[in-house]
Amino acid sequence: MKNWLIGIMSFVWVFGLLSLAPVSVQAQTTNMIDPWGPGVTTSYTEQGISSVDPRQTVAKIIKIALGFLGSIAVILVIVAGFKWMTAAGNDDSIKKAKDLMGAAFVGLVIILLAFAITNFVINAVITSI
Repeated sequence: MKNWLIGIMSFVWVFGLLSLAPVSVQAQTTNMIDPWGPGVTTSYTEQGISSVDPRQTVAKIIKIALGFLGSIAVILVIVAGFKWMTAAGNDDSIKKAKDLMGAAFVGLVIILLAFAITNFVINAVITSI
């Protein structure tokens, strides 16, 4: 059973990491805003500065961190359910599993709310130019 649980957790982590792989997207140059102020964008690469908006980079970092925390919360819910199923009627084990599941659900709700709030704020800041 332990190997099965490790296999599933490995499967979730691998596909979670694959979802973070960069996807090539063609930029629309018709409505491009220069994130570093007016100037020639080709000079960025000469100076070693990226032409990517730094606010978008921060937004990606925050979203990745919240996604990582969300996956940990989901794993805690699964572990709590596993402990509850294997408690074999032991009231102390069931209580510990219920407490862990409740704490994991509260943490998951907090993480989802934080994700929604930061997504709203980041979109408001990026589009406020």
